[in-house]
Amino acid sequence: MTERILAGKTAVVTGSNSGIGLGVAHALARAGADLVINSFTDTAEDHALAEKLAAEHGVTARYVQADMSKAGDCRALIEKAGRCDILVNNAGIQHVAPIPDFPVEKWDQIIAINLSSAFHTTAAALPLMRAAGWGRVVNIASAHGLTASPFKSAYVAAKHGVVGLSKVTALETATDPITCNAICPGYVLTPIIEAQIPDQMKTHGMSREDVIAKVMLQRQPSGDFATVDQIGGTAVFLCSPAADQITGTTISVDGGWTAL
Repeated sequence: MTERILAGKTAVVTGSNSGIGLGVAHALARAGADLVINSFTDTAEDHALAEKLAAEHGVTARYVQADMSKAGDCRALIEKAGRCDILVNNAGIQHVAPIPDFPVEKWDQIIAINLSSAFHTTAAALPLMRAAGWGRVVNIASAHGLTASPFKSAYVAAKHGVVGLSKVTALETATDPITCNAICPGYVLTPIIEAQIPDQMKTHGMSREDVIAKVMLQRQPSGDFATVDQIGGTAVFLCSPAADQITGTTISVDGGWTAL
């Protein structure tokens, strides 16, 4: 989809200085949307990334620092954006441990960043969308928003919550020209995932190919990673006129994981 169908719209993408969030930002900008990108850092590189996105895609782009574990920062992000036609709630972290050993502070942090932040940004964005007469909320959930794995209690709980929040948001905006949906990726090849492969090779004594097939993608029937461009393309579709009547649902980009 190369048509600039989102020209004149402003998209706020949380957790977007790398990985899936950055891929979604690129896709929305290619479709013509102006950008507000975000993370918890505030470096020259962060602001330079916004400038690069603007130059590459011929849109405006700004970087706004916000700690998505803090309710006030989440709401201030939308206020600083000034306009929010498209909200992509992507910010997230992970921690793996059995429930009895799961650190309380990690539980609180994951729930705050992966779930509560989406509530706070949505609460701040919906009045702006209603005033503008159009809006799209795209929540980046996970295959773990539809199924579960051991040792990921906080992440699974948060992502299930994101799916539920998406449904409630959709119902509350059903009579407005606003939609809300969740994208549920499986394993996506991001720099973070790529960096894990050498360590997994050492841990399991396997080749790169075997680690990917037998460890990382064991539950992904396609045997291949999704890409950030595919997630971005799905987000653009959900913001397109073709998706005007798609709301309150999930779209899995998981190579068949949740079909098992």
